[in-house]
Amino acid sequence: MMRSLTTPTPKRLRDLIREIRSARTAADERGVVQKECAAIRESFRDQDNTYRCRNLAKLLYIHMLGYPAHFGQLECLKLIASPKFTDKRIGYLGAMLLLDERQDVHLLVTNSLKNDLSHQTQYIQSLALCTLGSICSTEMSRDLAGEIEKMIKSSNAYVKKKAILSAFCIIRKVPDLMEMFIPATRTLLNEKNHGVLLTSVCLITEMCERSPDTLHHFRKTVPQLVRILKNLIMAGYSPEHDVSGVSDPFLQAKILRLLRILGKNDTEASETMNDILAQVATNTDTSKNVGHAILYEIVLTIMGIQSEAGLRVLAVNILGRFLLNNDKNIRYVALNTLLRVVQADYNAVQRHRTTIVDCLKDPDISIRKRAMELSFALVNTGNVRGMMKELLHFLETCDPEFKADVSSNIILVAEKHSPNKRWHIDTIVKVLTTAGNYVQDDMVSLLIQLIAETTSLHGYTVKTMFEQLQCDITQQPLTQVATWCIGEYGEQLLLDQPDEEEPMQFTEEEVVIVLEKVLTNNNSTEVTKEYCITAIMKLSSRFRTSMGRIKKLIEYYSTSVNVELQQRSVEYTSVFTKFDHMRSALLEQMPLIEKSRSKNMLSNEDEGMGNEMDLFNSEKPGGGDVGIKLLDTAKQSTQQSTHQTEGQNILDLLGDLGPSPVIPINPGPSKSAGANDLLDLLGDVANAASGNPVNNMVPAPNHNLMDSLLGATTPSAQMNGGTTGLETLTAFNKNGLLIEFMCERDEAQDHIITVNVKATNSTATSMADFVFQAAVPKSFQLQLLSPSSNVIPPMNDGAVTQVIKLNNPQKQPIRMRIKVSYVQNGNAIADTGEMNSFPKLLWE
Repeated sequence: MMRSLTTPTPKRLRDLIREIRSARTAADERGVVQKECAAIRESFRDQDNTYRCRNLAKLLYIHMLGYPAHFGQLECLKLIASPKFTDKRIGYLGAMLLLDERQDVHLLVTNSLKNDLSHQTQYIQSLALCTLGSICSTEMSRDLAGEIEKMIKSSNAYVKKKAILSAFCIIRKVPDLMEMFIPATRTLLNEKNHGVLLTSVCLITEMCERSPDTLHHFRKTVPQLVRILKNLIMAGYSPEHDVSGVSDPFLQAKILRLLRILGKNDTEASETMNDILAQVATNTDTSKNVGHAILYEIVLTIMGIQSEAGLRVLAVNILGRFLLNNDKNIRYVALNTLLRVVQADYNAVQRHRTTIVDCLKDPDISIRKRAMELSFALVNTGNVRGMMKELLHFLETCDPEFKADVSSNIILVAEKHSPNKRWHIDTIVKVLTTAGNYVQDDMVSLLIQLIAETTSLHGYTVKTMFEQLQCDITQQPLTQVATWCIGEYGEQLLLDQPDEEEPMQFTEEEVVIVLEKVLTNNNSTEVTKEYCITAIMKLSSRFRTSMGRIKKLIEYYSTSVNVELQQRSVEYTSVFTKFDHMRSALLEQMPLIEKSRSKNMLSNEDEGMGNEMDLFNSEKPGGGDVGIKLLDTAKQSTQQSTHQTEGQNILDLLGDLGPSPVIPINPGPSKSAGANDLLDLLGDVANAASGNPVNNMVPAPNHNLMDSLLGATTPSAQMNGGTTGLETLTAFNKNGLLIEFMCERDEAQDHIITVNVKATNSTATSMADFVFQAAVPKSFQLQLLSPSSNVIPPMNDGAVTQVIKLNNPQKQPIRMRIKVSYVQNGNAIADTGEMNSFPKLLWE
């Protein structure tokens, strides 16, 4: 007698869950899952498996735990094709979890979806609609969009709302199909069913956000939306959709968002919705969180449309009440929103300044950050003194990660709204002493610029800075600004100031001792030491009794391993020995530097406030070639006639006398034969600047002392007045090197043209030793300013910029010959080109 073989009954889902939860370790859990997956695989091989639905349900649970379950994809299709609702339910759920556009099986579901969308049972239609909205691909959307459009017109509200959501997903996937759904959507706002109305508003919102034409079309529905919103707040209690006493808050929020989109930049639509916005704002219960959500949407809508001034004040007052709420999330939302709308209604936000400042003391760091940003936005000339006290107190107590931003913002705001220069100087000194090393480098340049401009307070400033330096030399930004002041205005320390409350007078020895401490302190950074050694050098022309000590300090780093410090020490010592007759003129106070910058600058570098520091103090790496420049130009000046005046000598030092060939971008130093001379060892920059000019190179015009000092300043620093005629031209494009010209014509002097040169490299390797040269006919005058770099990064990851000043007195058509040279992959490359396509508006 044969024994019948029976398939063992698989364990139920609840039993599997219980077994997995009872596993004590991750290894035990993996063992249970692997064993069950093996049993499920085995059962799937049985074509007549009555437990396929149960096994797939267990597999989906395993998938939710993070284990691989891809082998169940085909089983999902089998269950979807089953006529039983229970099988379809698990099958469609598995399809939503296990399938996506990257799976080939995904395409096989389309036919089943199409069949079930036309099924007589609404629940099976619902399963198909949910699955379509979850996993629809571009191809699936195009195949089934017609079916969805028909179902939107269905009389069954249950099916209609799910069809609308499916259309929402299809439009996101394929925006081109939007026009198909517009006719069916027009009548949806007349629906009474809550679900249909809510989904319809979502669909219309999506359409309006994606298409300006559709937005214009649906602006006609604004009165209808206003009526729906009015009915919601006036109809009273609705038990089905009431949340904490607020009638249908989800629909209200969606309608408010749609009104915000429809009313933006449209006066007529905004006027239509003004009254209802005021009603909602005044009738909403604010005792519950759901009321706060509605009010938040009201504020965004009022600020997002062309609303009345009174409504804007109401919106800001709502946010002001939010700031007094105990819930930190509501306070954060209020601060964040006020920061966005402060420019829209500045005066209304100012009324809540006290509450905003109080938020600076909030224990939550996110609230403090938003309050800080908003406080800076509220500073103006009228409240700058009071606000600065609060912000300086915040600077003392804030977290370290805030100090850099707070100090920078205080400096910038104080510069913009300062009531007087004395207060401004005191404020920045307070920032330097409070923020310490958190002050950013660009702020140091800004402060130096400010001090240089305030000529009437040089004595007060240098004494205040020196007092702070005597107390603390560990704060590098303070030390850098103080040493710069001492170098420029050190003689003021020896004098009494008439407006001093407490007379302060120092001796030369005290000043030199403090600078010696800074110079020899191991905690001083290299940049600070560069500031200090230059300040000491400058004091040699201002002090008389401390020359011996000053010379020793100058020689202190003559054997330093730091090249920059050694270079300065050696070169400054050479000034004492070989060029002492020029020292007083060479070390005069730096002239003021213009802060304006052109709006059409190609580079995004910081303003040229620190150019004088780049020249004499080298606050940034690579900016310390001043000694070479001074000595090389001094060498040339000694060969000229001795009958020149002292003023001529300083101009001579800076290379401003006599015509010279046009200067190429960042030329390398020429090799001198006399290696025994220090000057020859350092190289003759003046000669190297000539390079190998192109034929017909014309002399550069004599420019003033500021031009020589600034070197590579921003284009705006070299121009007088505004510029017109902005044009971008391609001057050279070969072997991955692209050179573009951006041309500007000076409004005040229409014969002056500024050409901003931008060189980029699209190859995979950088271009080193890049030199750009240009030549024009003799009727023109051409001047090339210093470059931003001599290395062009690869893959367009940066650019070398340069400014050309072109004088065209006869207003002739512009012709320019260019020459480029660079080193790439060890190969020296040189090429020439000609530029004749300048637009006529630059000379006519």
